[in-house]
Amino acid sequence: MQNNNTGKIALITGCSSGFGLLTSVELAREGFMVVSGMRNPEDKEALMKASQIAGVESSIQVVAMDVRNEDQVQDVVNQIQNNYGRLDILINNAGVAVGGMIEEIPLSMWKEQMEINFLGMVCVTQAVLPLMREGGGGRIIQMSSISGNVGFPGYGPYASSKFALEGFSECLAMEVKPFGIDVILVEPGAYGTPIWGKSFSQMSQASHSPYKGLLDRILQYSQRSAASSGNPLDVAQLIAKIATVQYPSFRYSLPRGTTVTMLAKQWLPDRWFHRIILKLLHRQG
Repeated sequence: MQNNNTGKIALITGCSSGFGLLTSVELAREGFMVVSGMRNPEDKEALMKASQIAGVESSIQVVAMDVRNEDQVQDVVNQIQNNYGRLDILINNAGVAVGGMIEEIPLSMWKEQMEINFLGMVCVTQAVLPLMREGGGGRIIQMSSISGNVGFPGYGPYASSKFALEGFSECLAMEVKPFGIDVILVEPGAYGTPIWGKSFSQMSQASHSPYKGLLDRILQYSQRSAASSGNPLDVAQLIAKIATVQYPSFRYSLPRGTTVTMLAKQWLPDRWFHRIILKLLHRQG
């Protein structure tokens, strides 16, 4: 099935797997020309295979883009300007998940978490804003998380990066609205994408750690949640809808359990909510 090209251009970061891969294909189905950024373009095989199956391989261009490399990011944006003259959608998706107990996570891993999930996102956003402004507007879709609203034990670095992204996005939304640029947050719960497998492997500490019992329970709960989560394609299809709907909301959360958890945090006293989370984890033992 071939797409009907709309003439609209989308840039997506972190497209070698997970939400980035799926969203690239979904936007191409919707008629976008999709520029799919990857830190290692040699990892493009899965994306190209999926695009071929969908019949949209001609609408996906893979580019080398490490979001931490300012020069590389700017080169990609310059290419988009030279080749297409516009950018309609930016999806800030690139990210990693560092897990473990706050006391035990090396500072180097905190730096890597913030450099990729937050500072890299800032770098890409700053690079595309002039092109969007000059083109009369656009949309910036921010891949946040339930962890951008709710802090869970064992996910300190990841939650910190997503809380930072949420605050940044609220500020940005008001700054760029006069230029016709919309900012939208997408807050998925624990879907079964590769990012969680990577984070589980990082959640380790010495056997004599005072946190070992709690971390073991966190791992059990997190693995069970990821295994029983919804289809990541639901998230990609939601993003495609956000990219094409006339009046998007500022914030979307899914699946239903994520929304319920956020509402519980909003309405319950903080200490009550913390006790509920800890009791839930202790049941894993």
